[in-house]
Parts: sequence; C-alpha cells; structure tokens
Amino acid sequence: MPSINLLPWREGRRQRRKHQFLLGLGSVLIAAMLSLWVWGQVVNIQISGQKMRNEYLGTHIRLLDQEVSEIRDLQHKRNQLIARMRVIQSLQGNRPVMVRLLDQLAKAVPDGVFYTSLRTRAEVVSIQGIAESNNQVSRLLRHLEASDWLESPNLDAVQAAPDYGDQAMTFTLTVNLQLPELGKERSL
Repeated sequence: MPSINLLPWREGRRQRRKHQFLLGLGSVLIAAMLSLWVWGQVVNIQISGQKMRNEYLGTHIRLLDQEVSEIRDLQHKRNQLIARMRVIQSLQGNRPVMVRLLDQLAKAVPDGVFYTSLRTRAEVVSIQGIAESNNQVSRLLRHLEASDWLESPNLDAVQAAPDYGDQAMTFTLTVNLQLPELGKERSL
C-alpha cells in the first residue's frame, strides 16, 4: 500500500522558509547598518582631514598676507626713497645751472646798470634794476640776447627814477632761460 503522510508538512516548510527569510532579512539589516556605520566613519575621517587641511591653508594664508603687507610697505618705502633721490638729484643737477645763470647775468651787465631784484619762475627770469641811461638798458638787452643761456629778453617797463639821479631810470624785463644741449634734461 502506498504510504501517505498526513502530517502537516506544508506548515513545517512554511515555518522553515519564514525562519530563513527572517534570518536573511536580519543579516541584510545588520550588513546595511554595519556598512552605514563604516561609511559614516569614513566620511568623518575625511571631514576631519579636510578641516585639518583648511586650518593649515588658513594659517599659511595669514602668513602670506602678512608677508604681502610687508612687501607693500617695503615698496612704499622704496618709492619714497626713489622720490627723495630724484629730488636730491634734481637739486644737485640744478646747482650748476643757477651758478651759470648768475654768471651769465653778471657778464651781461654793462657799466652803469645795477640789478635790484632777480626772480625765476619755471624757465623765465624776471629782472628789475636801475640804469643811468636808455642806452645802457638797450646794451643790457643785446648782451642778454647774445648769451648762450638766455634768450628772448623782453623789456616790460622803464620809468624815471629821480631818487637815483636826473637821468636814472628803473626797468623791468623778463628773459627766458635756455639750457645748452648738455643740460636740456634739467629744469630750473
């Protein structure tokens, strides 16, 4: 006779499958939680490493900013020194110009003419003086015109000066300063 199993075998199989399913589900949950924890630890390690790099860069950026400000200060001081040197060089360069100008003005003065005032503004020299006659003033103008350093004398005013004598007169004239080719780069 055939053997028939009347035991509830399907119920047992269902229980085993349920147990295997729950066991698989639990292991998957444990694996997922473990992987999340490992992933969180890796991210935290990366974040702390990035924070350390940011602090390092911030420290070095502050140091470089200090160095840049020091460099700017040094450049500013350098520019000030260069400006001072240029002023000193221009003053040193103009010293012989003034000496030569006064020498030329002294050579141009004929007898009977006296300077009372000399003023320079840019490259124009204003001269005030006293002369014994008109001829001496015109002689002074010719001498100034013949000078290498002076050009274009212009007589501005001539007036009688009774305080200095019967024929004496005061005069005002301007003359342009013309530097020779060697001194063209210098200004008065």
